Amino acid sequence: MKSESLLHLNVTRDGGISRRQFLRVSAAGLAAGGLVSRISAHAGQLKKDGRACILVWLAGAPSQFETWDPKPGTPNGGETKAIPTSVHGLEIAEYWPKMAKAMSDVAVLRTVVGKEAAHERGTYHLQTGRRLTGAEQFPHFGSIVAHERGDAESDLPNFVSVGETLSSGFLGVQFAPFIVERPGQLPANVSRAVPPPRLNRRLALLAEQDAEFAQAGARTLADEHQKLYGRAARLMASPRLKAFELADESQPTKTAYGTSPFGQGLLVARRLVEAGVPFVEVRRGGWDMHDSLYNRIKPAAADVDTGLSQLLGDLKQRGLLDRTLVVCLGEFGRTPKLNRRDPAPGRDHWAKNFGALLAGAGVRGGAVIGKTSSDGQEVADRPVEVSDLFQTLCKALGIDASTELYTPQGRPLTIVDGGSVIRELFA
Repeated sequence: MKSESLLHLNVTRDGGISRRQFLRVSAAGLAAGGLVSRISAHAGQLKKDGRACILVWLAGAPSQFETWDPKPGTPNGGETKAIPTSVHGLEIAEYWPKMAKAMSDVAVLRTVVGKEAAHERGTYHLQTGRRLTGAEQFPHFGSIVAHERGDAESDLPNFVSVGETLSSGFLGVQFAPFIVERPGQLPANVSRAVPPPRLNRRLALLAEQDAEFAQAGARTLADEHQKLYGRAARLMASPRLKAFELADESQPTKTAYGTSPFGQGLLVARRLVEAGVPFVEVRRGGWDMHDSLYNRIKPAAADVDTGLSQLLGDLKQRGLLDRTLVVCLGEFGRTPKLNRRDPAPGRDHWAKNFGALLAGAGVRGGAVIGKTSSDGQEVADRPVEVSDLFQTLCKALGIDASTELYTPQGRPLTIVDGGSVIRELFA
């Protein structure tokens, strides 16, 4: 397997880093070889104003008819009814009563136009802004945010994902997601059981071994090995490590987010953003509802409705929503026509038009972008390309979307390829 690098750091092509890899990455793994890529000068100049992003990823692709663009009373609308929201004239599906009250802080995109209706390819498109073509591995948007807005010397990771996600691609391990599998608990392999003197002795021994490695002709790799272990040591010793835990949260607060792993993950996301992490992803699967749609949508929607509405209210109450962008979407939408699957109908894959939510970081609450036809099969007004969405995310986060990043082969690539900002979302 080939290796690729950023800032002389060599990583495997998938670019991912688990907690174990982060804390126990080996010199042998780093010695796999690879090329060096150049970091954007813009990254070092970007003003650190505390902006952050929380991505709420609905893996499996939720139906637009059962979320933000219901079509009650029509053949394609199915059983789903619409309910009013806090925004005059805006209705959403009946399964989201708590979000209905929060919509004055939320913008709805009803006409996102995708190009991929397969899960892997759609996920790649909606998380990187690029289609899955060729050998180039583009980074997850969280890695872009970590690169542009993160602090290289931070004792906390700059990109945290509650659940497995895409990799940092050609940006390499320094900007890879730090995976949390048990929201509310300390990450695995992070232990306070080793006293500082013993830890320092172990690190000193490792430094001696790396020095021998460097003398054997691998100085760059040895230096990066030391940097990576240094990051791990800072994390283990950090007083901000408690942001991963929920012990100091009241039981009413934990209950308000919902007691599921997803709900607790959103609470952890709020804590991490509060602690200075610029990008957190929280995933909630179970949205691939090819059958039994109307039985399966209710518990799935209730879980997200509870957690997401509480997150938005909590961020607002704490004065964090103005600088925190919250994004909620999946990899595509679902077919306007219900299928005839057993034991009950559902909806299949559909990328022509689907929905997303944006809130915070200057996004105009209550805005509704785009309109679909009465049967939901066509975009009637204001299509939003995926590149437009990514241009908009960059604007909200103060990132220059035209900034060039360099692959290990020296190829310059802009953060976003084409598209334009959805100006109606900003006052």
